[in-house]
Amino acid sequence: MDQIIVGVSGINAVDNPGPGIGVAKSLKEDKDLNIKIVGLAYDAMEPGIYMDWIVDKSFIMPYPSGGHDAFINRLYYIKETYGLDFVLPVLDAELPVYIKYAEELEKNGIKTFLPTLEQFKLRGKDRLTEIAQNIGIDIPKSEVVTSYDELIKAVEKIGLPVMVKGAFYKAYRAYTTQEAVSYYNKIVAQWGYPIIVQQVVSGEEMNVVAAGDGEGNSLGMVGIKKMWITELGKIWTGVTIKNEKMLSAAGKFIEIYKWRGAFELECIVDIENDKVYLIEINPRFPAWSYFATGVGINIASNIVRKAFNLPVIDYPDYEAGKLYVRFTDDLVTDMERFQKIITRGES
Repeated sequence: MDQIIVGVSGINAVDNPGPGIGVAKSLKEDKDLNIKIVGLAYDAMEPGIYMDWIVDKSFIMPYPSGGHDAFINRLYYIKETYGLDFVLPVLDAELPVYIKYAEELEKNGIKTFLPTLEQFKLRGKDRLTEIAQNIGIDIPKSEVVTSYDELIKAVEKIGLPVMVKGAFYKAYRAYTTQEAVSYYNKIVAQWGYPIIVQQVVSGEEMNVVAAGDGEGNSLGMVGIKKMWITELGKIWTGVTIKNEKMLSAAGKFIEIYKWRGAFELECIVDIENDKVYLIEINPRFPAWSYFATGVGINIASNIVRKAFNLPVIDYPDYEAGKLYVRFTDDLVTDMERFQKIITRGES
C-alpha cells in the first residue's frame, strides 16, 4: 500500500495532555496502513517532537488565532517539503480553521475528515437540551442566561449548588449566589455570552469516544468510566464499561446528525435511577482515545481508511472491565534536536 503521511496536532504529552500521541500511536498500530506521522506542534517543548518512535517528523505551527493565511500556508510548506496527505486535528482552537478551509486543502492534496460547520456548532452547551432529547437521554436542568437578573432567577429556580458554564468553554461549581455571579463575570469577560446555569447531578462520570462516517454509520465506539482523575480533571485510570443507554445515545447522535469524524460524549450516569445525563460534546478525540485502540477498536485508523476510500473495519464489540492506566516516562535526547526545532521550526 502507498504510504500515507498524516499530520497530527496535540502532541503535547504533558500533565494536561493533548490527544495527539494517542491518535498517532493508534494510526501506527494499523499494520495494513503504511502511515508516517507528522507532528504539528505549537511549542518547541512539546514532548511528541522528541518521541521519534511515534512521530516521524515535526513542524512548529503558527497559532490558528494569529491569522489563517500563515496557518494554511504552513501546511502547504509541509506538503511541499516533506509530504502531507491527511491532517487529523485534535485541538478545539484549530477545528474552525480546518473546517473553513477543508475544501481548499483537499484541492491542494491535503485531506481532512471533519464535521461541517453546522455540525461543529452542535457542541455548544446551549444546544445540549435539544440533542439529549433527540438521542434519548437526559440533561441536568439548565437555563441559558445573558444578564444578572436572568442569572439570579436561574439560580433560584434550579437551586444551589449550580454549575456556571460558558457556551463552549469553562465550567465552575457555585455554592452561593455570590459565587455564581463571580463565575458569570469571569466567563463573560473571557468568552462572552451566553452563560448556562445548570443543575448539579449525582452519579458516575462515564464517557464515550466514537466517530461517524458522515452518512449515519459508526466507525467504532467505546464507553469508559473514569476511576482516577488528575487535579486538572484528566483521566489517569479508567475502565471500559457497557452502559447500553449511553452507547445507544452515541449511536443515535451519529445516525441523526450524520456526524463526520471523531467525538466524545461526556455523561454523568445515575445507575440507581437509570438516568444518563449529557454534560458535554467534544467534537474531536479526547486525550484518552488510545484506550479504545488498546481494547481492539481503532477509531483513528478507521477515519483514515474512510477518508481514502479504503475498507473500514467493522468493530462489533469490545470487552468490558479492561483497565486503562496512564503513566509518566523519561526521555533523554540531544540538545541539538531542541536547537533545530527552535531555529528551523522543524525536526
